[in-house]
Amino acid sequence: MDRVDFRTKVLTGHLKNHHNHATDPLHMTQCVNYSPPELFEPRPDFNTKALRKLLDGESIDEIDYIFNLMIQSDLFCPRERGGRVFISPDFNQSMKHQREMTMRRIDYLREQGAFDGWLTRKGPKAELSGFTRGITVGVFDHSLGIKLGVHFFLWGGAIQFMGTKRHHDKWLKPTEAYEVIGCFAMTELGHGSNVRGIETMTRYDASTQEFIITTPWESAQKYWIGGAANHATHAVVFSQLKINGVNQGVHAFIAQIRDANGNICPNVRIADCGHKIGLNGVDNGRIWFDNLRIPRENLLNSVADVSPDGQYLSAIKNPDQRFAAFLAPLISGRVTIAAGSMNITKIGLAIAVRYSLSRRAFSIRPNEPEVLLLDYPSHQRRLLPLVAKTYALSFASEYLKNIYVKRTCESIKTVHVVSSALKATLTWHGMRTLQECREACGGQGLKTENHVGHLKSEFDVQLTFEGDNNVLMQQISKALLKEIVAAKRRNKPVKGLGLEHLNKPAPIIPPHLTSSALRTAQFQSDIFCLRERDLLHRFETEVSQREAHGETREHIFTVTYQIAEDLGRAFSDRLVLQTFLDVEATVPAGSLKNVLGLLRSMYTTIVMEEDASFLRYGYLSTDNAAVVRKEVLKLCSELRPHALALVTSFGIPDALLGPIAFNWIDANAWS
Repeated sequence: MDRVDFRTKVLTGHLKNHHNHATDPLHMTQCVNYSPPELFEPRPDFNTKALRKLLDGESIDEIDYIFNLMIQSDLFCPRERGGRVFISPDFNQSMKHQREMTMRRIDYLREQGAFDGWLTRKGPKAELSGFTRGITVGVFDHSLGIKLGVHFFLWGGAIQFMGTKRHHDKWLKPTEAYEVIGCFAMTELGHGSNVRGIETMTRYDASTQEFIITTPWESAQKYWIGGAANHATHAVVFSQLKINGVNQGVHAFIAQIRDANGNICPNVRIADCGHKIGLNGVDNGRIWFDNLRIPRENLLNSVADVSPDGQYLSAIKNPDQRFAAFLAPLISGRVTIAAGSMNITKIGLAIAVRYSLSRRAFSIRPNEPEVLLLDYPSHQRRLLPLVAKTYALSFASEYLKNIYVKRTCESIKTVHVVSSALKATLTWHGMRTLQECREACGGQGLKTENHVGHLKSEFDVQLTFEGDNNVLMQQISKALLKEIVAAKRRNKPVKGLGLEHLNKPAPIIPPHLTSSALRTAQFQSDIFCLRERDLLHRFETEVSQREAHGETREHIFTVTYQIAEDLGRAFSDRLVLQTFLDVEATVPAGSLKNVLGLLRSMYTTIVMEEDASFLRYGYLSTDNAAVVRKEVLKLCSELRPHALALVTSFGIPDALLGPIAFNWIDANAWS
């Protein structure tokens, strides 16, 4: 009979297009049906809009405005799949076509007024609005976000913060209107993270009151310069400045590289960087300068200037302090990358979780229905800790944006350290999450239209641009060491960077942990602070011992990188937990606060389970580590009923998700 049934189904498939199903005795029963998760998942017992408000703050309306501008335009490639319309970039097109489409989309957004006031409005609210717009367009396409980021945050930001009134009056309005298209020529073939080592050279000609920019050899060519290959008309060029034979260090200059017709200027050579694993909508280029002359006024002179007769002028005499002041305004790039990585993480998780709530696989017992992917504990363990961590890191990214736009001269050091920590932590999390989501979606995760797999190659670059993540972790540790050494030298308590807990007695961890103890904010804070203070003490001790043996600081920091990176992660994790607790404190008792408590406990527990330093340095015994691992599974089962509501609260429009987030059967049906 099995063979007869099989043949009957085959014949039904052949004949179904030639028979009236109302009278056809042969009826094929579907094996798999799509069921929208909303029909069967528990209704959320907390306010999802209130949860989204905690994530996006006062920017919700502006975010939705940008989303709607993109969704309603044919320039954003709307496609109907499974009864829904999705928008996504045209990744199957040539690199040339992708670049052209990026510029057409920018023109459209400009015409709609999306860039009005981006550079000319002043104050924290205006700066926050700029972050919102730049990050939100990147949800559609990383190339679009990066292209805008280079123009507004890097080129425009350099003019705003490294220039003075003469530069603001001349360049900001044309930049905002795209009459001038800017790029940011810092990175060279031979130097990336080590900005002080760049080799482009500029000298001053007092007879003509001009600077002369030169690329002395091939390793000095400007490399990976976004916008340079096709579209940029001007560049902020970072170069060593030599005055009267004395190298005054790195400075920034405005140089025109193309005329209004798009022709490359004399004494400038430009080449394309070529096809990349992602971001092919950005025209990365290489630039050489053959004794290019520019007016004296094109030196960005907020920190230092050169007089008409060639005298070097700066109120900051110390070259190290001058270099730090010079680069301090460029933190905005790291802020943008950190916050933008959270949006991409949310997309990956929203797609993977929704798919797991409608896709079934295997039966637990014979003749029973197949089981939803997210009902398997192993699948919960793959995705739900990442959801919780994404919430924690999203709160931290909002904190970073706010301290950046409210920065003062006194707080800029904190902003620098926090932006370095969160840029590394958030981008690492983003790439790890996208990989897990790709695997959790199986073969469907490989399809470009489902986003998850392709986003990995698009966002891989975040781990190295605006600072290699491992280098940033070491920079954080140096900054923390400097703070504690300075406090001891002054014989005063440590203040700043959240290190005040060092002034208190060391927390004591219970010898036998329980589930209830693991979930208390006090224990979570204690063990994160204990880890940070212990690693800082170990780092300080090793550095001082090596100094006592005559080793140079440069050599010491090179060979102590392992503990330095552990310390950088400990600082980041403690900072993220503190921002979570601060957000949680604003929520009244009730169901939303309860869910936040679960998310926080999942975040801290998964950090303890996954970071080897908790066992390596003895903050957790092996018995307590086993308790922590079991707690992760308990928290997964408790978060499972909230999974749909949690990814819905991310606020990503349906049109920006992949077809497998919805009716993936109809989306793949025969056309």
